Amino acid sequence: MYGYKHLSNIFKSAKRISFNNFSKIVIMSDCHRGDGNWADTFYKNQNIYYTALRNYYDDNYIYIELGDGDELWENNNLSDIIYAHKDIFWMLSQFYKEGRLYFIYGNHDIVKKDENFVKNNMNYYFYQRTKEYITLFKDIEVNEALVLRHENTGNEIFLVHGHQVDFMDDKMWKLRRFLVRYLWKPLEMWGINDPTRTAKNYEKKEFIGKKLTKWVKEEKQMMISGHTHRSIFPEVDDIPYFNDGSCVHPRCITAIEIKHGDIMLVKWEVKTKRDGTLFIGKEVLAGPKNLNYYFNFNVKADNV
Repeated sequence: MYGYKHLSNIFKSAKRISFNNFSKIVIMSDCHRGDGNWADTFYKNQNIYYTALRNYYDDNYIYIELGDGDELWENNNLSDIIYAHKDIFWMLSQFYKEGRLYFIYGNHDIVKKDENFVKNNMNYYFYQRTKEYITLFKDIEVNEALVLRHENTGNEIFLVHGHQVDFMDDKMWKLRRFLVRYLWKPLEMWGINDPTRTAKNYEKKEFIGKKLTKWVKEEKQMMISGHTHRSIFPEVDDIPYFNDGSCVHPRCITAIEIKHGDIMLVKWEVKTKRDGTLFIGKEVLAGPKNLNYYFNFNVKADNV
């Protein structure tokens, strides 16, 4: 099936990042940060996201963005997105300065695979108000995939956006970007959703999820992806395919945390105290489960 060989190849060649049972890692994707206008689906959740990001920074987590961090199909200029969400990009730059940030590109920000684009748009940001360049992610690499490798056991977790099994989003992304930017974006102003977008098409979500699950089963390899905006957290006896959801849900953002050898799915949202005070809090949706349960799937699969 389309994309399987490509997934296998990028898994083999992906950069390995060591972690252990003391590591703390948060994985998010599909922020779709826009330029702050009416089409910016991230805008309504920016305060939730910033609060979560600040908490993870203060708690010494590694932040991994699993693709589609920036909405570069609807928007031409990354600088407009940075300007609209300055506080968030400043926070991300603090992670980067401490060696705690990794970016993976998805289909909506696939232009980041171009080293020149990254150099010209992500290393520095020109702040119009002060007429100066501000350092953001100097010399950063944006990867198609990453692999977390446990330094004691050698067990690995494959991190990838997931669009690679969808021909239109993978190979025909320039056509898809054109249609989104010049057809569907104006129509969305009138309440007409893009029926071809994976996040808004239930059948396509199911199709992509099944293809990624099949790859995990055949390759006997644990995976965490994004792309479908549909969070998935398998039971310990199921195929170890995880999905972190998205940051553009109507009232919340979701993420996957790996902490002290456990994995869990969490949700950040606006909550209410009994006195009516609003606050942003975290809720565990699934887990925590020890990673060894999922790594042992490789052993069980060999015996099937």
